[in-house]
Amino acid sequence: MPYGALTEVGAIKQQRVRVNDQIRISPVRLVGEDGEQIGIVSIEEARERAEERGLDLVEVAPDARPPVCKLMDYGKFKYEEARRAREAKKKQRVMQVKEVKFRPGIEDHDYEFKLRHARRFLEEGDKVKVTMMFRGRQMAHPELGLEVLERLANDVSDMGRVEGRPAREGRTMVMVLAPLSTK
Repeated sequence: MPYGALTEVGAIKQQRVRVNDQIRISPVRLVGEDGEQIGIVSIEEARERAEERGLDLVEVAPDARPPVCKLMDYGKFKYEEARRAREAKKKQRVMQVKEVKFRPGIEDHDYEFKLRHARRFLEEGDKVKVTMMFRGRQMAHPELGLEVLERLANDVSDMGRVEGRPAREGRTMVMVLAPLSTK
């Protein structure tokens, strides 16, 4: 399903919530503002009860027979719902994939430098795509690159796990590391 279709479905669902005079079907099952069942009443009586209490009549289950309506302050309900959605969005963390590139004949200092980067990315909760790049005659000895990748996997085993085993793709070998725990 394309991305736009999901948002359209969500928008349609929000539009389907009927309030007060938009509710046409009678009778309705009425639920009070504190959640107690009032019973099955006519739509006119439900609207009168809502007006007496200064509340809105909101259709919460339109597909039920009879439809379920609740007495509530609809403006306050929409505000609280939006606030909960904002809070949930604030707390979610998008995991990114960071890339660290290696060569088969990497020197110790360069290896340590790139190892620190990979460890930092894993600490921050991101996945790490480790790319081993081969050139020319290095293509004849993929085991040298595999040794470096295995060494890296062992060095970060305390904070990350190998999610994608080293796989060869043309002139490169790719391995994916994932953090052990997410923040």
